[in-house]
Amino acid sequence: MAVNRRFSRYAWGVLALNVGVIIWGAYVRATGSGAGCGSHWPLCNGEIVPQPERIETLIEYSHRLTSGVALLAVIGLLVWSVRAYPKGHLVRKAALASMFFMIVEALVGAALVLLEYVAFNVSVGRAIWMGAHLINTFLLTAVLTLTAWWASGGQALRLRGQGAVGWTLAIALIGMLVLGVSGAITALGDTLVLAGGLDPQTNALVARLIELRIFHPVIAIAVGTLMVLAAWLSMARRPGNTVRRLGWAVIASFVVQLLLGALNVSLKAPVWLQMLHLFLTTVIWVMVILLAANALAGETFVRQRGKTAAPAAIGRHAT
Repeated sequence: MAVNRRFSRYAWGVLALNVGVIIWGAYVRATGSGAGCGSHWPLCNGEIVPQPERIETLIEYSHRLTSGVALLAVIGLLVWSVRAYPKGHLVRKAALASMFFMIVEALVGAALVLLEYVAFNVSVGRAIWMGAHLINTFLLTAVLTLTAWWASGGQALRLRGQGAVGWTLAIALIGMLVLGVSGAITALGDTLVLAGGLDPQTNALVARLIELRIFHPVIAIAVGTLMVLAAWLSMARRPGNTVRRLGWAVIASFVVQLLLGALNVSLKAPVWLQMLHLFLTTVIWVMVILLAANALAGETFVRQRGKTAAPAAIGRHAT
């Protein structure tokens, strides 16, 4: 089937829109504006269109509006995919998965508000829900990326028989999820202490969150090592211009991310730097998904197997 360029551009646009919503959500959390609409959902302070008397209300309400636009965009993605692609097509399946994770995303966001796990709430439940929210956000971004990639002519993934390339990519992706959860917990501690003014010496949970900060850079270095290994193996064993560009981009971006993380700590996590840090994290996640999609694509795998089989066949004929 020929590439539907209009749908492809739309799919990439939906991905970009959702990345923007993710970053704006980080601003809501970092500024403690999550309670700007009270404990009401989907209404804001009991109103469809509130009269914001506080900047926190305006920030939270704008986040809800952009989240609603993102939801409508994913609905449009699913409807268009059903009309443009036959039953069982990869694009339709990915768009359906995107719709599923988007619904979960909305429900988790609603739960955070209704349970009042926002602003400067201090509870174990909030940390757990934030971790779950981060994982679902990453999964949503992953399937949106695959939807756009397959709509742009990407091939189906071949997961079996990929050897070290497949294993290292899988472990690196799982590692990024762990790193993301670690980062979410670290960011929560920063919000409570730096924006909320809570004293770790008077709150045991806040003190524990601050103590856990040391594990985030350790996890980041470990995951970074996995990233470099996965990218290197992909470039070495699945040669191609796209794999090579993505591999080097992942490695370079992760080095920059480590530097941003160090700067974030030294500057005591200013809001703008938290947003930049999360943006680059999301970009790296998307690039790793694309790297895996290209390295594990069926045609890439078959083509590489053909290259390695050819010398063996020549050797047999020579003897």
